[in-house]
Amino acid sequence: MDARLKSAALWGAVGAMTFLVLVQGYALAVEPLVSLTRAGLVALVVGVGTATVAYRLEPRVARWAAGRAGDDGADGERK
Repeated sequence: MDARLKSAALWGAVGAMTFLVLVQGYALAVEPLVSLTRAGLVALVVGVGTATVAYRLEPRVARWAAGRAGDDGADGERK
């Protein structure tokens, strides 16, 4: 599997699980917000959306990070 695709899939999994944790926390603190089936479907949508955004933005973030690393001076300050 391509490293970029694997990274995006892992970010999608993190997004979906984060949404499920937030829904469960809300249900424990207040009351159930949605049914388990709806929460799963929304988590799937959140996961796919997160994976898509991660896949499309990864090259831009990598270029930005490489540019920042090249701008640092010897003392760590930006020139």
